[in-house]
Amino acid sequence: MRNECPDLTSLALDHLTVADTTPAQLVEVAARAGCRAVCLFLTPMAVLPRMPQFALIGDTAERRETRRRCEDLGITIDLAYPFTLAGRTEIDSFRPAMETAAWLGVRALNTLVYDRDPQRRRDRFGQFCELAGQYALSVALEFYPASQVRTLQEAIALVELLGQPSHVGVNLDLLHLIRSGGQVAQVAAVAPDTLQYAQYCDGPENSPTASSEWEASRQRLLPGQGVFDVRGFAAALPERVRCSVEIPQEDAIEAGVPALERALRAVTRTHRAIEARDS
Repeated sequence: MRNECPDLTSLALDHLTVADTTPAQLVEVAARAGCRAVCLFLTPMAVLPRMPQFALIGDTAERRETRRRCEDLGITIDLAYPFTLAGRTEIDSFRPAMETAAWLGVRALNTLVYDRDPQRRRDRFGQFCELAGQYALSVALEFYPASQVRTLQEAIALVELLGQPSHVGVNLDLLHLIRSGGQVAQVAAVAPDTLQYAQYCDGPENSPTASSEWEASRQRLLPGQGVFDVRGFAAALPERVRCSVEIPQEDAIEAGVPALERALRAVTRTHRAIEARDS
């Protein structure tokens, strides 16, 4: 069954929306913005210079504080990043991060695949999903035009090879769908069990820069500011699919807009766009 009127209380706040926060701060901002969950980075990323240094892997003070805030504020963790599979990736190296994710109560591991070898890509992804299962963690495969799983169709094909719909599915980012040449109309045709997660944002008809990474991780538009069919996207998603607001706002950070205000803008504009009806 697809969404006719999405549950507006079910949105999660993605770390990229307020990338200048630590995980514990992210949880606090999400609660104050009216979100019920977060999607967070387990380690800071060099490609995200706004992100402060923090330490979640292992028995750290930051990890304990993040879980305490989640418990106190009633916030759950939908996705954990970053889990990237490349040609030389050793799957066993993910154990410490998976242990932390499981301890924090994460639902699924967001995974990007960059391995160029088709057979090895399939094998390594299967091994990764098997290891995640040992920690009772689901896997959300995110397609991304700059990776080796570029489109929704490629992601579906890789996920279906494993045949584990309750454990492994696709993370459907609206930006990546559009930038990979896809259309919102394709979403309704996807088997509901294939979709693990979905992410809202908006954007112009064409990427504003030559760098897809910049748009994806540093500057997206709030729903209603661009041309994406956010309402149609919401209506096409199965009811059970959990969703986040993933809208990095580099321009607002440079303008000195506080993290909570940026989060409220993103959540409010997403609610408004989802609720919109043709006049």
